[in-house]
Formats: sequence, structure tokens, C-alpha cells
Amino acid sequence: MSDPMIGRRALLRGAGGLAALTALPSLSACGTGTSRAASGGGKGGKTVVVRDSGGSYGEALQKAIYTPFTQETGISVQVVNLQGTQMLAQIKQGRPQFDLINNSMMDHIKFGTQDALEKLDLDRIKSLKSAKIPDNQITDHAIGNSFYGQCMAYRTDAFGGRKPESWADFWDTKAFKGSRSMCNPDADLPELEFALLADGVPMDKLYPLDVDRAFKVLTRLRSDIKKFWDSGPLPGVLLSRQEVTMSTVWDGRIADLQKQGVPVARQLNGMRRQFQGYGIAKGAAHVDAAYQLLDYSLRPEVQAALAKAFPSNPSSPVAYEKLTKERRNALAGAPQYYDKGFDADINWWIKNEAAVSKRWLEWARG
Repeated sequence: MSDPMIGRRALLRGAGGLAALTALPSLSACGTGTSRAASGGGKGGKTVVVRDSGGSYGEALQKAIYTPFTQETGISVQVVNLQGTQMLAQIKQGRPQFDLINNSMMDHIKFGTQDALEKLDLDRIKSLKSAKIPDNQITDHAIGNSFYGQCMAYRTDAFGGRKPESWADFWDTKAFKGSRSMCNPDADLPELEFALLADGVPMDKLYPLDVDRAFKVLTRLRSDIKKFWDSGPLPGVLLSRQEVTMSTVWDGRIADLQKQGVPVARQLNGMRRQFQGYGIAKGAAHVDAAYQLLDYSLRPEVQAALAKAFPSNPSSPVAYEKLTKERRNALAGAPQYYDKGFDADINWWIKNEAAVSKRWLEWARG
């Protein structure tokens, strides 16, 4: 499964390399990116080009959003899969070959500070009101449509019937024996929040993060961390092989493991949420069509359709009402789980990620 999170990491690593890049000459010649056309081409000759991260996520977007959008509006959807530096290079040269960008809200903030996104006219996005998108996911340049949660996964057969209930239990290797796995910065943001929660910091008091305290807590667990994962499937592999009894994980991975018969469960207490969303490229050629696709994508019923096709969590609380109870309860964004987690403070991370990641690498090497 291709993860939208991977695109975010690639963008962050390459955000400074604009001078070495030139705008791409055509949709079919996009360097390391790829392009594809959604099925059911528009009848009126209108087109919108959207950037997404591809893979099974891209396939789900096409099934749940692009194809029915074309059927309803007659606007055909073309898709490109470009890295952040490629997108920024095209925008800076005034020739973006894409209109709507599906990316992390963290990346959208970065793009906005570089004048790479159009300022949104919210009056043109009619579904905002009916979808009840949270205010903190509506910015001048982007709107969040879904989130992924980073949480704890554990083997249900490892602790004699006991269940870990908190990050403090993740750190308690005497009561919950076995090795652990946590992510490294190639996969996601360093997991400082989990260390602070394990040390008793309340969720609503996490930010600004006490970095020194977090690393002291991480050091207490360092000898029990068998491996740092750098890709979405790896926690499941480690749990399946019983190399670890607990791991941090992207929440959508747990259902896949359970379907395979692996005795694992997730714990959503203290889950960290990061949102995905849409922005319109500065200088986009098809601004009107981009607004129409953005508006369509945010409809509650469309967000629900995407949740059926891919394990992402709608930003619209109304979308969960349009899912069966079983499917709704499988999502980390379901109403009964939402207050168990917290939103990553992406403004804090934008300012501090480089320094924290450097320190994390030094810490991990011992």
C-alpha cells in the first residue's frame, strides 16, 4: 500500500533543492513522478489536473472521487504523482502542470509560506458548511479532508490477557514484557509526544514540546527498542514475527493484520492525528474546475465513500453518520474515539523538525 505520508517525508527532505530543478515539459515526462487519467472522460472537454501520492491511495481516490466527479460534472480528471520539489519548481516558474494538490496540511502550510498556493475563496466551497469541517482544518490556502492516526499496536497474546491502556504501559517493560518498535524520521515525525504522555504530560499541555524531557524519557526505553521502522508495513511484520510485542503504527495498518489472522489490536489513547488536505496551485490553469473538485471531495457522502475504499479517517464528522456501525467503529476518527487523541501541532513541528530530527538521529545511534 502506498501511503500519503511517504510523499510528505520526501517533500521535507527535498524542499531546499528548487534551484536544481526545472519545470517539467509535459504530464507524461515528469521525472520521478507518474501520471494517469481517470476513467469516464469529460464530455465537455473540460479538465482538472490533481496531484496525489498514487498507489492504492490514488486508486481509492479515483474510485471514490475522480470517476463519480467526472460522471456528475463532465470534467475529466488527470492525475500526476510529483514530489514537492518538482511541484514547487513548476509553480515558481509560473507553469504548474497541475491544479489541485492533495497533500499533508503540513506541506500545504509550507507551500503557502512560499506563495505557492492560491488564497482560497471559501464562498466557492459550498460543502464546507454541510460537512462541518473543523475550523482548525480550514486555512487561507488549504482544507483538510482526512487524517491518519499514529497509535500503538500490540500482540493480544503477549501479556496474559492484559491490555496496555496508555503510553505509560508502552514504556513499562516489566508489566508488559517484550521488545518495542518506534518510527524513525524517514517514516514520520519523531514520536516525542508519546514519550511525554508516558511521563505524565496531559494531552492538552503537550505543546510546545519539552524536547529535553522527551529525550530523557526516550532514553529509558532505548535498550528495549529492537528496530526503528521506516515504512508503513514494517510494524506489522515485526509484530507478526513476534520480534516485538508492541509498536507504534499508522492506525490503518491494524485492520490488515487482523484480517490476516495476526493476534494484534490497537490502542487509540494518546493517538497523534495528522491531516491530509487540498490546496490549489498558484497560477493553476483550471482554477474553476479545481474549486469544483475540491468542493465535491469535501462532501460528507464523498468522504464516506473514500473511507470505504481506503483506511483514512474523514475530517467531516457528518461523514461517519453515512457509514455502517461496523465500518464507522473501525475508523480512528469515529466519534467515540476522537477525544482519545490529539492533533499534531504542525506549526511547532515546521519550526522544530529539522533540529529535533538531527538530535533524534544522534540519540538513536547511541
